[in-house]
Amino acid sequence: CSQPMVTRLFSNLFWSQRGNYLSIPTDCPQRDERLGWMGDAQIFIRTGSYNQDTAAFFLKFMRDVEDAQSEAGAFPDFAPRLNDENLMRFEGAPAWGDAGVIIPWTLYRVYGDTRVIERHWDAMERWMDYLRDMNPDFIRTQGVGNNYGDWLSIRADTPKDLLATAYWAHDAHLMSRMASVLGQDEKAAVYADLFQKIRGVFQAEYVEEDGRLKGETQTGYLLALAMNLLPPELRDAAAGHLAADIAGRGGHLSTGFVGCGFLNPVLTEAGHTETAYGLLLNDTFPSWGYSIRQGATSIWERWDGWTEEKGFQDPGMNSFNHYAFGAVGEWLYRYVAGIDLDPDIPGYTRFRIRPFPGSGLTSAKAEYDSLHGLIKSGWASENGGMTLEVTVPANTSAVLHVPCAEKDRIEEGGAPAAESEGVTYLRQNGDRTLYELASGSFRFTFPWKPKR
Repeated sequence: CSQPMVTRLFSNLFWSQRGNYLSIPTDCPQRDERLGWMGDAQIFIRTGSYNQDTAAFFLKFMRDVEDAQSEAGAFPDFAPRLNDENLMRFEGAPAWGDAGVIIPWTLYRVYGDTRVIERHWDAMERWMDYLRDMNPDFIRTQGVGNNYGDWLSIRADTPKDLLATAYWAHDAHLMSRMASVLGQDEKAAVYADLFQKIRGVFQAEYVEEDGRLKGETQTGYLLALAMNLLPPELRDAAAGHLAADIAGRGGHLSTGFVGCGFLNPVLTEAGHTETAYGLLLNDTFPSWGYSIRQGATSIWERWDGWTEEKGFQDPGMNSFNHYAFGAVGEWLYRYVAGIDLDPDIPGYTRFRIRPFPGSGLTSAKAEYDSLHGLIKSGWASENGGMTLEVTVPANTSAVLHVPCAEKDRIEEGGAPAAESEGVTYLRQNGDRTLYELASGSFRFTFPWKPKR
């Protein structure tokens, strides 16, 4: 892209992935830990699957996860388990144990293979039974093990029960969708009902009438928005509170491991794209750019692994090669370049190209080597106009969301877009124009200027 710092950020997260995706998704490759921590794994899995073919890697890891499941049904905090009495208690932590549901769902979405769901369905149901038995009031406070919360957040303590309950609701939603994939309609209804029950209790317990959430942290708002836990009429207000918190911190994030991956996607979907770009390009503490300004060549475990004011963090836990905060890579692919899955169809047989250009970048491009071939998307802006180049592999199709509402001024190959071979006009959607693309390579031009 046009910003060397962002290109370095991508390089850093890719190198941290390469250093850790060896046999199991370790949290770090250099410290005495080197365990398959499941929170880190599920937080980064979507970024990781863009960077490399992770299908076989995570199929193997899910066997480790199921092997490590407790007799009561709790998924471990890391897998494989170690035969150590001091470490056997590490199970059931919110956002960590939940990886046992999130990873199979993500593999299905990315690769379109139902076998991972079928293979681990019974284990996932045991996990859901465990959560329900432990928490009959639908607030997840029991069976949570160490409950790390929003691990390594910066001056922002998300209530741990809020975070835990949000993830339980998310599990229920994903289980309902997976049951539908398997044709188990009754189970799908059961889990959909469970989601609604938890969602209702979440709103009663944590959501105020003006859309504020208990704790008022960025991660709290992100989970509530990303996991559809808010009443529809409060979503805009909650997103506004999130953006205001960021502005009140001088344009800085405060999220730990759990919130980091949701941060820029949620802001973008909520109409705060410029705030997301501001976070991406910030190079003062705490930010992705701050570590790069200090010379980082991989992703740090802590935002404050080293600061100008305090020097190094506690050497007992201060890795400089942890990939969790690199989960922003998903946003770079999905929202900056715009290469995204279809909401309803897995495996990229049909997909979306939906870029969200923003201030601070004048160009960006990405490639994704899908099961069906190479997908490309790249844009460049200059003098009030934009060029968008797209490649759709053979035997696939894409829905293109052009960030321009002026249909008559969108051209492909120098002619009106709707008249080009392989391009079919679909509809207007707010400030975007949608087209169906057949396989091939396309070059669109249209007027564009960033929203301030």
